[in-house]
Order: sequence, then C-alpha cells, then structure tokens
Amino acid sequence: MKVSAFLVLGTYVSALLEDQAAKWDYDLTFSGISSFAHLDHVKCLTHTEEPFDIAVVGVPFDTVVSYRPGARFGPRAIRAASSRQTRFRSFNARAGLNPYANWARIIDCGDIPASPFNPKVALTHMEVGMRELLDHPTASDNTASGLSSDRKSHPQLVTLGGDHSISLAALRALKDIYGPIHMIHFDAHLDTWAGDNYPGWGYDEENSAEFTHGTMLWMAAREGLLANGSCIHAGLRTRLSGVDYSDYLSDKNQGWTYIEAHEIDFIGVAGIIDKIKSVVGDGPVYLSLDIDTIDPGMAPGTGTPEIGGWTTRELRSIFRGLEDLNFVGFDVVEVAPAYDDNSESTALAAAELAFEMISTFVKKPLNPLNTDSKAHDEL
Repeated sequence: MKVSAFLVLGTYVSALLEDQAAKWDYDLTFSGISSFAHLDHVKCLTHTEEPFDIAVVGVPFDTVVSYRPGARFGPRAIRAASSRQTRFRSFNARAGLNPYANWARIIDCGDIPASPFNPKVALTHMEVGMRELLDHPTASDNTASGLSSDRKSHPQLVTLGGDHSISLAALRALKDIYGPIHMIHFDAHLDTWAGDNYPGWGYDEENSAEFTHGTMLWMAAREGLLANGSCIHAGLRTRLSGVDYSDYLSDKNQGWTYIEAHEIDFIGVAGIIDKIKSVVGDGPVYLSLDIDTIDPGMAPGTGTPEIGGWTTRELRSIFRGLEDLNFVGFDVVEVAPAYDDNSESTALAAAELAFEMISTFVKKPLNPLNTDSKAHDEL
C-alpha cells in the first residue's frame, strides 16, 4: 500500500511540474535574468563536467586599452541587447535554421573573472579559463573534429569582450588543440604593433608595455600561434606611426594580408568575401570582431572610434558569406556601453553579429572526425 501511495504521489508531482513548466517555462523578450538570448546559465568554470556544444562566455577586461576605457562592461551590455533573441523566435532565414532549437546545446557560461589590477595575471586567468572551457565534454557528436590534434571533439566558444587583448588568450588555448590558427581580424586598427613602439620611460623587460589591445597579434605571431600567410585584417582605416609605411611593412613581415575599409567601394561585399576566403583557406579559422569595424555613426560605443567604417548591413553580409569556413571560435570585443547612444546601437550590433556566428556554427559543424584525413595528418 505504501509503495502504491508513493507511486501515485510521484505521478501527481510529475504531472504538476509538467503543468507548471508548460505555463511558466519561458521568458518574454524583456523579462528574465540577463543571459545571452535567454540561454540557460551555468557557471561552467565551476561545473567542469557540464556538456555543451557552443558556449557564450564573457571576459570583462579592459585594463590595457590605449584610449577610452569601459569595455569591461561590454559583456553585460551585449547580453542585455540580445534579449530579443529567444528560442521561439530566432529562425535565421539566411541559414535556414533556428540555432537555439537545433542539434547544438548552447548555453551561457557566465564570465571569466580576469584581474583588473595586473594585466599579466589577467592574461593567465583568461588563458586558463578558456582552456578549461574548451576541455568540457560536448553534448553532440556533431562537434567531432578532424581538425583537432587530439582527435577529440571540442566545443566552440563565442566570447564577449572586453578589450581586444582577450584574443591572445583565445589563440593560445586554441593553438594547443588545432595548431596554428587561421585568423580573420575585423578591425579599424592593425593590432600588430610591437610593444616597444609605445612612448614613455621606465620600461624594461620586467615592466614593459608588451601586452596591450594593440600588440596582442604581434605577441601571437612571435609565439607561433598563427598560420603564417593565412591571416587577414578587414576594415582597416587606421593612422600609421611615424612618417612612412613601416607599420604595414612590419604587419606584412608577420604574415598578414589586409583589406582597407575603402576597398568595399570598388570590389563590393562579394569582393571582400572572396579576398578573405582566398587567404584563410580550409584550416581552423578564428574570427575576431572589433566593433569599431562598424562606422561610429552606427556603433559609437567603442574605445577607439574611426570614421569611414562599414555599415552593419555590409558587415552582416560579409559574415554570412563566410559560413562555409571551418570556424573554431569567435569573439566580439571593444563594446564600451558608456559611449553608446540611447538606443544601445553598438551593443545591439554586437549581439546580432554574435547571433550570425552562432547560426553559422550550428549550420556547419566542424569537419567530421576522419582518421584517414590528409588534412589532419598534415597538422
């Protein structure tokens, strides 16, 4: 009798919970705790066995900026701007799918708490955090990748900055898995400046200006993190140092190709897409988006704005044209909400472009694991 009573009670409770879930287990676009796109929030750095295929992670760090600070509040602003993305209304007509209602388990892993006091310590925090997140088990076999050196499946990270220096930590973590990374760097600036190019006195080997948001790609090249000759800048319109083209020459010697922003006027969006794809090829690709790629008339909330940028429509079209590449990760950085407009245009652009990349990750999983893969053997 007691066993039967417990079974009846259990059935009743289960039915009650299902009824409550049917009534209340959703958020309106403007309700709920602010996770990205209302995704489930898990503190993945403490729940180390939590499986996921794609994770959104914030890195609220901006201690090494050269002009206006404030990007440490970027992850919070981007998450808030993503609130119109919901599981029940996020079908991407371009991709032909709803990334939040498909094969991939996508969650918001919260933030990596990088120190705001010591950049070198912060870089360690970021790097270790990203390595641990990439070591999480995946929830689906679709993430198995013949690109990985350990022939294991690894999740993909969508990282919300923070200033652009956070990309160095991501590249270090990804290099261990995929070898040298093919990088698409959307930015108004080169970010390949040597650390000793910054003016000032009192610097020595121990107390240098090596790690900044304008030097991290120079550091990445010196550390062998990048696939030489398979990396490209897009959207450049920066002023250069000194009185000549030395910055461009140094950049070329580090293995980069570049697309200046004005080129879109002559070769169009399709030409930009073709040039990018011709450089990066079929290897593991990391896409890093500095929001200052967009003209400050459309995205004013950034730390180092430059006029003459691309429109949000142009940039989204370029993103869509790259969907067949082998992306191993993505970040969007330099959103500084203190300088944004009342409509939060910058954060909105960042959230929507992150949605495009998530859609691409879901539409084209990484290359299936193939033990006879020639591409794998060459890595």
